[in-house]
Formats: sequence, structure tokens, C-alpha cells
Amino acid sequence: MSLLEIRNVSYTYQSQYQKTEALKNVSLVFEPGTVYAVTGKSGSGKTTLLSLMAGLDLPGSGEVLCEGESTAKMDLQKYRREKAAVIYQSFRLLPLLTAAENIMFPMELNGMNAKDARKAALKLMRRVALSKEYADRYPTMLSGGEQQRVAIARALAMNTKILLADEPTGNLDSANSENIMNILVNLAHEEGYCVIIVTHDSSIAAASDCVIRMNDGEVVS
Repeated sequence: MSLLEIRNVSYTYQSQYQKTEALKNVSLVFEPGTVYAVTGKSGSGKTTLLSLMAGLDLPGSGEVLCEGESTAKMDLQKYRREKAAVIYQSFRLLPLLTAAENIMFPMELNGMNAKDARKAALKLMRRVALSKEYADRYPTMLSGGEQQRVAIARALAMNTKILLADEPTGNLDSANSENIMNILVNLAHEEGYCVIIVTHDSSIAAASDCVIRMNDGEVVS
């Protein structure tokens, strides 16, 4: 059984003036231990696909299956907490919380006490190559690359096995982009995560195990 499967999925945006077919009968299979890059020009359906895999919406037709179960039959909030974590281009760190507190936040939401959550957060920071000295710094005190590492650690704190990354290097220079990609590749290859990256960056695609190219809502290769 695959970890995540997209089965004959279509999705249409309907506005007052027009209808847009964002996805057209898309089928894909994603396995643990693998880095996938989803590429294509703007409007090709990449972001819509990511939002469906993240449980932010349901397909118009077809199914998104996680470990064989359709997201349509799940509590989507629980799915997002327990199955699929998202890493954003803009980091989306909470500005009034320190780096450690940002990482602690999902653990505390799930009932972990603050002492244990901080201990776990410091361990997660080490996994993304951030030393303890960064723990009590606020996001504005961190570089873009450091903020993205905190965002990855926060995603890991959710203890999911699916990591969905939306242009995770889009706001970073080439050196930091390479560092972030190395972290994501290691998480897949060494710890068994299924990492799915939506990207325009050809170097990210080149470093991935599998490249999925989309055009006009369809998978073309």
C-alpha cells in the first residue's frame, strides 16, 4: 500500500464569471523515503494539487488516499495534524514566539507539557543544523535560511511522515537553498519521510528522486 495516492482527481474553480479546470483526472503515487519535485509553469495545477494533498480541500472528483483511506472520510483537521505537514515559502513563523516556541507550538496543541516540548524542540533544531543558541531568538533575528530551518523543525514536530513543501527555497539565496534541500533529502533518505516539493527551481528538481511535470492541470511526464 502506498503512503499517499492521488486517484483520478479533478478540481474546478468556479467564479461568477468563469470556470477553470485546475486539475484534470490526475493520478499519482507517493512512497516513503523519496523526494518528489512537482514542476510546471504558473497555472499548471501544482498549488491546487498541494492543497488537496495537505487536506486544505477535497477533490471535485476522484480521491486523495493516505495509507489507503480517502481524505473525504477523514477529519481534515486531524489529517493535517497527524498525516501531512506543510512547509511554506514565506516560512509562516509566529512573530511573537521564539524559534523554540514556534517548534513547540504544535506539540503543545497536541497536549505535550511545555518542559517536554522545549526539550523535543531543541532536539529538532539539531536535526536541521540549528544550535541551541538560536532557540530564544525571534524570527526577525534570524536569516531567511534559519527561519526556513525553524519551519522545517516545526513541521517535524507534528510527527507526520508526509512533508509537503511549497517553494521552500523561493525566498533564499543559492547557498541556503542547497542547505535546505540537503536537509529535505536527508529526511527522506535517512528517516523515511515522503517529501513532496512544489518548485520552479531546476536545481531542486535535479536533486529530487522523481520529477512530476504538470501542464494545464495534467501530469505530462
